[in-house]
Amino acid sequence: MGFRNAKKSLLRSLSNLSQAGSKSLDVPKGYFAVYVGESEKRRFVVPIDLLKEPAFQELLNEAEEEYGYEHPMGGITISCDEDIFSDLISR
Repeated sequence: MGFRNAKKSLLRSLSNLSQAGSKSLDVPKGYFAVYVGESEKRRFVVPIDLLKEPAFQELLNEAEEEYGYEHPMGGITISCDEDIFSDLISR
């Protein structure tokens, strides 16, 4: 998945997010919310630059396969271990 496809995926998810009347107002410009976890989800607010990371793009692909564009939490939902995700965003 290239940067353009990741951007399209994010825009679709953000469109669904705004229609759901979510917490998008408390996300600073240049960031987006992601819900991460295998059973219980934790909300992370991460920089848009993360979309350029190949590992994050792979997580987005997996999320698309699992959830499509209708994410249960109202935002992008990624089923992976929180520690793994924290390691990814701290690089």
